Amino acid sequence: MKSIAAILVLVNCRFQNTFAFQVSVPTAKPQRASSCHVLHDTISDVQDVLKADYPIFFKLVMSKNSDIWKSLNKESSGGFTIFAPSDAAMESLGTKKLNQLLDDRNREAAEKIAAYHVVSEPVGAWDLLNSGGVRTLGGDVKVGKSKVGDFFGFGGKEDGGVLLNGAKITQTREIDNCILHETDAIISPELLWRYMDQLRIL
Repeated sequence: MKSIAAILVLVNCRFQNTFAFQVSVPTAKPQRASSCHVLHDTISDVQDVLKADYPIFFKLVMSKNSDIWKSLNKESSGGFTIFAPSDAAMESLGTKKLNQLLDDRNREAAEKIAAYHVVSEPVGAWDLLNSGGVRTLGGDVKVGKSKVGDFFGFGGKEDGGVLLNGAKITQTREIDNCILHETDAIISPELLWRYMDQLRIL
């Protein structure tokens, strides 16, 4: 009987020791500050790329909207997407519209245009191609497939390209956890230009 009791005591002690060991193992917790720091670095890297490769778009549109960058820094820990019109695309707007973007009276309209070029999560070209639409910080943007050989929008064959409100994605690159799509036109609605040269958007 003593040997059986001794065995039970030994088993019980081993069980308690094992249980105590399992409970005392520290669990890894995500470092929130670290992820925020990484995102801040990503935003800085993206801004540097925009300044270098898309200077007109950055100067006239993105640099005027600090709220967008603040919002991304707070809410987009998983990354984000930027649609950046090339300099040629911006110049195709014409002198009048470029001057309107430069005019500080049109800051609210420029901020709204900027918001249509940002998505608060990373979205690749393939995801866009099969989506039918994407929700930007400014609102919904229609997504379509580009065609070659069409005549005024009729006929033609799909060439695998992506259209955003009629603007075509010409190239895509990843910057840290951001996806940057270059486009051959701005993608914000034409309606926004009606609010230029006014003190406020009603």
